[in-house]
Amino acid sequence: MKVLMVCLGNICRSPLAEGILKSKVDAAKIYVDSAGTGGYHIGNAPDPRSIKVAYEHGLDISAQVCRKFAVSDFDSFDVIYAMDKSNYNNIIGLARNNDDVVKVKLILNEISSSDKEVPDPYYDAEDGFEQVFQMIDQACDSIAARLQSK
Repeated sequence: MKVLMVCLGNICRSPLAEGILKSKVDAAKIYVDSAGTGGYHIGNAPDPRSIKVAYEHGLDISAQVCRKFAVSDFDSFDVIYAMDKSNYNNIIGLARNNDDVVKVKLILNEISSSDKEVPDPYYDAEDGFEQVFQMIDQACDSIAARLQSK
């Protein structure tokens, strides 16, 4: 099983999601990666605030490197989680067929059916990164439980 976490820049939300889910699943059975729909930060490490929040929760995401989402990701991954509706729409816009479309999900739909979005953490300073971590962590609990049961 291969899972891709996607946000806009791949420096704050999706690296956290990648790190959190990796900590909850068996790496020999489930591969987790992250990407951004924008090409703004290719080759960069995650935002220092994401690294800090992850570290405070016992996770090290500092070695991750930003990359841009590619159409080939539809072939490489079994499920693709978008952090918000804008990312979701950007990914769906690249889909080649219905098989690609059904792979894409909003991550918070794992814990709520109301199409909630993971907010951009930059609007709430340090607290925003912790709140984002908590939301993603809860969603990843659900994702991990489902994936591990397969």
